[in-house]
Amino acid sequence: MKHILKLAIEIGPLVLFFLVNAKAGIFAATQVFMVAIVISLALSYYLERRIAIMPLVTGVVVLVFGGLTIYLEDETFIKVKPTIVNSLFAFVLLGGLAFGKSFLSILFNEVFQLKPEGWRILTLRWGLFFIALAIINEIVWRNFSTDFWVSFKVFGIMPLTMTFAMAQFRVLSKYQVEQEAE
Repeated sequence: MKHILKLAIEIGPLVLFFLVNAKAGIFAATQVFMVAIVISLALSYYLERRIAIMPLVTGVVVLVFGGLTIYLEDETFIKVKPTIVNSLFAFVLLGGLAFGKSFLSILFNEVFQLKPEGWRILTLRWGLFFIALAIINEIVWRNFSTDFWVSFKVFGIMPLTMTFAMAQFRVLSKYQVEQEAE
């Protein structure tokens, strides 16, 4: 039940963004998205007594670019938000690898116990995946309608990300650190 609640808290703002966009347009959707992100972060903190770094970074960027979208009445800002977030994540992950650090291991060491090679492989793959997402976002928002872009965020990016994550299970199992029997 806790995992379902956590998933609802994480994807809830995006679903609201999609629904409000369909009824009231991108500017109303952006306002709702900003409020929903703040509520989502607060609920995450309430439930876990901490906020994971990725949702926090995403939330800050949503608030900044959402605020610019509303203030300047220019939807471009909310559309480039995914490009910036994904590029930032890619830069951090791949930049860390360049200096011999796997930041994924820091983020997910509590969840997965992997050998260093496994962390390097996952970090490289996720860094490249974030670059691909940034490029895809740029192609979609620049070449399609706002409604298509919003729909693609929900029904394209989310399934792509889940499929990519599931495709990493083989690496997780191959490089799993064996726990010693007590």
